[in-house]
Amino acid sequence: MVTTLWLKKDILQKDLAVIQEDYKVLIGIMERVRKMVKLEEEDHARKAKFRMEKILSHSYQDAELIHGLMKELEAIGYSVYVDWIIDRQLSRSSVSAQTAEVLRRRMRNCRVLFFATSDNSSDSKWMPWELGFFNGIRGKVVVLSILDTEYASGYEGQEYLGLYPYVAKSSYTTWRHDNLVIVKKMVQNSRSRND
Repeated sequence: MVTTLWLKKDILQKDLAVIQEDYKVLIGIMERVRKMVKLEEEDHARKAKFRMEKILSHSYQDAELIHGLMKELEAIGYSVYVDWIIDRQLSRSSVSAQTAEVLRRRMRNCRVLFFATSDNSSDSKWMPWELGFFNGIRGKVVVLSILDTEYASGYEGQEYLGLYPYVAKSSYTTWRHDNLVIVKKMVQNSRSRND
C-alpha cells in the first residue's frame, strides 16, 4: 500500500481557501480605502464650499438687513461669509477663544472684509476686533454703510472707518466695483426705499 502525503485535490482546496481568505482581506482593505477617499473628498468639498471671497463683518442686530445684503452680493457673483449663517454653532453674544479661532481661520481664507456699518455696529463686540485682525493680515477692508437715508454721512463714534474706502450700491441693481475702487455714494437702507 502506497501512502500519499499530499493529494492534489487537498492541496488545491487548501490553496483555494487561502486565496479566498486573502481575497476577503483585500476586499476589506479596498472598502476601507474607498471610505477614506470618500471622506477626504467630502471634507475637501466642504472646505471648498466654505472658502469665501468676502467676509461680511456686521452687527447681529442687523441680521435681517445683513441676510438681504449677503443675497445681493451673492447675486452679483461674490461668495460671502456670514458667521451666524455658515458657522451656526458660534456664539455672537460672548467673546470666547473658540469663536475667535474660527473667525481667524475664516478671515485668513477670505480676500476682502466688507465692514457693514450701521447704527448698531458701534455696539458690536466683534466688529472692531474683526476689522483690526483682517486689516493686519490682508489690508483689504471696504466699508458698506447701511443708512436710513441716502444723504446721511459720517461714522459717529467710529471715525476710524473714514480711513477705509467704501463701496456703494448704484441706483441700478448692480454693485459698482473695480478691484474695490472708492465710489462716492453711500449704501441706501432697503427699508428707506420701501417707505
